[in-house]
Amino acid sequence: MSAPPAERDCGEGPACPVDALPKRPDTPCVAVCSTTFDDVCRGCGRTVIEVAHWVSMSAEQKEGVWLRILAQGYPRRNT
Repeated sequence: MSAPPAERDCGEGPACPVDALPKRPDTPCVAVCSTTFDDVCRGCGRTVIEVAHWVSMSAEQKEGVWLRILAQGYPRRNT
């Protein structure tokens, strides 16, 4: 008998399977790192805090960042 899939809290109603999250690269980094003029990287669109804490963020937190940066047109390889 196999174990049930891991679950996560969707915020409303019952928990959702973790595998319901979209497949994404490990990081939005595109090696165009620059926060010279503000706290947002010109390459990936993450804030300095998000970059610093990326490795310790949960899958749900990372997905929230991914949704925001994609909506804003990031990641950008040619800035």
